[in-house]
Amino acid sequence: MKKEFFRAFILLHILLVFYSLGGICSKLAAQYDFLSLPFILYYGIVLLILFAYAVLWQQILKKLPLVTAYANKAVTVIWGMLWGSIFFKESVNGWKIIGALIIIVGVYLVVSEKEEEEGSRKCSI
Repeated sequence: MKKEFFRAFILLHILLVFYSLGGICSKLAAQYDFLSLPFILYYGIVLLILFAYAVLWQQILKKLPLVTAYANKAVTVIWGMLWGSIFFKESVNGWKIIGALIIIVGVYLVVSEKEEEEGSRKCSI
């Protein structure tokens, strides 16, 4: 059970990295005139990413509790900060790092609490 959960958890985070790439394409699309060819191409990529994400998200939910999966969605903020720094030369200051750490701690607390609840339910059955 733990191995299956861990595998699904890793797949979830790969999916979330993929989902966060849509932010890059959105920002690139915004740099062009509305309905210009580059705008349509980048926006089309965003739509493809969202479609693939929606389908794969449903598959992840078959393997993970909704609470766990949804809580981990917050890491896309961290990926967005990283992509902004790499692709758009946006600065990462101390406050952004503190915010990212708060997100990571929050995700850990939600996931560990959910696992603890499931463990206590199994023991009482």
